[in-house]
Amino acid sequence: MPLFRRRSGGEGEPGAQDRAGRRGFGLGRRAASAASGPAAGPGSAPRLDPAFGDESVRVLLGQAAAGDWTALRPALAAATGAELTFLVGAVSDVAGVEQWTARAVADAPGDALPLLLSGARHVTWAWEARSGARAQHVGEEQWKLFHQRLDVAEEQLLEVAEREPGWLAPWFFLQISARGASLGEEVATARFEAAVRREPGHPGSHRQRLQQLSAKWGGSHDAMHGFARSSMLAAPEGSPLGELVALAHLERWLDLPDGEDHAYLSGPAVVAELQEAAFRSVLHPDFVPDRGWQSSFNTFAMAFSLADQRKTARLLFDALDGTVTESPWHYLAGDPVKAFRAHRDRCAAY
Repeated sequence: MPLFRRRSGGEGEPGAQDRAGRRGFGLGRRAASAASGPAAGPGSAPRLDPAFGDESVRVLLGQAAAGDWTALRPALAAATGAELTFLVGAVSDVAGVEQWTARAVADAPGDALPLLLSGARHVTWAWEARSGARAQHVGEEQWKLFHQRLDVAEEQLLEVAEREPGWLAPWFFLQISARGASLGEEVATARFEAAVRREPGHPGSHRQRLQQLSAKWGGSHDAMHGFARSSMLAAPEGSPLGELVALAHLERWLDLPDGEDHAYLSGPAVVAELQEAAFRSVLHPDFVPDRGWQSSFNTFAMAFSLADQRKTARLLFDALDGTVTESPWHYLAGDPVKAFRAHRDRCAAY
């Protein structure tokens, strides 16, 4: 069935969730407006929105595209912790940022903010060079650019971490660069621990750790699932870390052959774990909205739809109101927006 067809490749993809930052939106509190601004209305056409419907983020992305560092800098300077990490991650996805951040770093060598943004952009830029293909299909020149850009990212982000020891942001991006550069488990663990010392419940850092522990990055399914579940249970109810359980099951599903994948995800044990995770996190009354809440809802919506749990999936699709995140829909063949629409329409007919 086209709805369940997976894309080829996978182990080289950082995915949008590597950069998506924080999230939120507990259905129990019905507080979407605190996170995302005005809704587009029921039944809205699916769309990818790098600003997650947040007008203030949209302004920043426009400033980044125009290379207007003078206008952009105050918003980053006012942000801290996960907020700064989210904003830098969003801006680092904008094409061309590597050009003007080089000038900003040269003009203000003592300012850690342009150095942070340049380092984050070099991480994203490296993955753009590598592409999402499997390693054996990546060309020699792609590998060269990938590692050159990661080398710059490592140098700049480590310098930011030294200058600003309390900042979460450099350690978040250093987790991604360490995985790409194959720096090993000891380095990866140290960087994750550095991140969560600064913000213990940071979802983005936990998602990076989940990827590091996955089989496609040299880990194992058992380690990945164990981390996901232990992180969820250690967090208070209403924490976004329940999403890790859904992500782990999607990673396992992606690794199975056709036929076994659907049987796995729709099996009673997995469905029970998905339900538990959703009602401890995105469907819990204490789940508070925050920037990027749509990422978590997209993850659970896809997982429940693939698991044939259309009633629960429909709750999530309805709340999303057409807002699509690239991940995890990029795991399915074709356009993420088309995949989202097909699954949403299927669940709407429940």
